[in-house]
Amino acid sequence: MYKKIIIIFFFITSSLFSSEEYFSTLRNDKTHLRQGPSFDYPIKLLYKKKFLPVLVQDKSSNFRKIRDHENNSGWIHVSQLSKKKAAISIEERLLVFKNPTIYSKPLVILEKGKLCLIKKCKKNWCKIKVGEYIGWVKKESLWGKL
Repeated sequence: MYKKIIIIFFFITSSLFSSEEYFSTLRNDKTHLRQGPSFDYPIKLLYKKKFLPVLVQDKSSNFRKIRDHENNSGWIHVSQLSKKKAAISIEERLLVFKNPTIYSKPLVILEKGKLCLIKKCKKNWCKIKVGEYIGWVKKESLWGKL
């Protein structure tokens, strides 16, 4: 009897406290953000940036509720999402280094809001690609990292 209660309690608490939020990116240059989880809902916003990172917060059938780095939220079709990793710089001036240490050679300074493709991440650093530059930035300086 106690085993059943413990198992039931585990499933109830795990569903209440489990976070299914994850980051994804937009697949296309143009993506419609809708007010609800269907093509019948009106378009709320039009994104014009491929690989823009979004936080997926909920799902309903083939639609995902997302939030962007400016706190806009709404629904997009799952086909509009990509598994490509990207992030937005959230620092006013973000230094990109040649190696994952502040003592390595600085390569470029990124302005706030710059889109970065993520190559890989280590403990506190992410290797990014921005235009012709490939280098390392601190993880805490990015929004959208995985």
